[in-house]
Amino acid sequence: MKLLIRTDATNTRMPMVAPVRSAIASWLSIPETEATFERRGFSSSSAQARERLEKIGTVFLSGFNCALRVQHVDTLATDAATTPSEMSGFFFEGAAMAFALLDSITPWHGRRFEDLLRGPGRIHKYMLHVGAGWALARIPVRWNRFLARFDPLLRWLVIDGFGFHEGYFHWSRYVEKNNPPPRSLNSAAFAVFDQGLGRSLWFVCGADINRIRSTISGFSRERRSHLWSGVGLASAYAGGIDHEGFKWLKESCSPYESSVELGVAFAAKAREFAGNQTAHTEIASQVICGMAATMAARLTDETLTQVADCNENERYQLWRAKLKEYFCTKAGRTGRSECSEVGG
Repeated sequence: MKLLIRTDATNTRMPMVAPVRSAIASWLSIPETEATFERRGFSSSSAQARERLEKIGTVFLSGFNCALRVQHVDTLATDAATTPSEMSGFFFEGAAMAFALLDSITPWHGRRFEDLLRGPGRIHKYMLHVGAGWALARIPVRWNRFLARFDPLLRWLVIDGFGFHEGYFHWSRYVEKNNPPPRSLNSAAFAVFDQGLGRSLWFVCGADINRIRSTISGFSRERRSHLWSGVGLASAYAGGIDHEGFKWLKESCSPYESSVELGVAFAAKAREFAGNQTAHTEIASQVICGMAATMAARLTDETLTQVADCNENERYQLWRAKLKEYFCTKAGRTGRSECSEVGG
């Protein structure tokens, strides 16, 4: 669904009357059945993984549909309270998509996304920016103009969310047929789009490591490290496999181990910041990164400090490059071409 939006409206706060809010919510709402594997055409060799990934999708859509209905962002805190803590990031990711959409089609009403980021969604800032990327995928606006409204560092996660959306909803085009990212994106955005696309593979392939490996091998070599990075992040944040599964993931991703480690570390940071750490994130960090999740999260903070004075347009890519460099050096992989790829 593509939406037509006004780009010349002022941003003065005006309350949206109930009938209008209800009409817009009805127009934009997405049934939770859209998150089922049957509806999406996904498959999984594990019933447990399928159940978990479908649950994540329904929680996301619950947050999305709730946000469409509320008049004030603080009301979301009440709705989110019924969601298990470890799933709350997905709820707020969906809410962020809704608010980013509403900010675009009714900009005179205020900045809902910013209110959410400053309010009940503040501990999920990473997930909120990813959620905004789902909105970008559904409105006819230039991606660089859309990104201008977001934090200079975290705005790249919007492109990540864009990539996930396209893989999740249009997997035949982007995964099965290996179509390239939209031509309007520049090379830096291409890489981040592929990270999001890689995250979607965790769902499209039902957390089946063998299928994921086979699928990624069908992409051009320069895209594979970015895709594996997304797989690492999704595996550690969303879960769906056990200790043995993470061991198999580590063995199967060669020669892109550092990219997977990079993704796992970012998942650990997102959960550490939100205070909703999980057993599967801890297992992923220990098995994949060789360290506790708290240490992996701290590592992301340390590497971010190293690029604090860099150009803001390059800081995100350099941050990821520094983190990958650490893992490459730690494991003695510095001679590999994969370790020289920026941000992968």
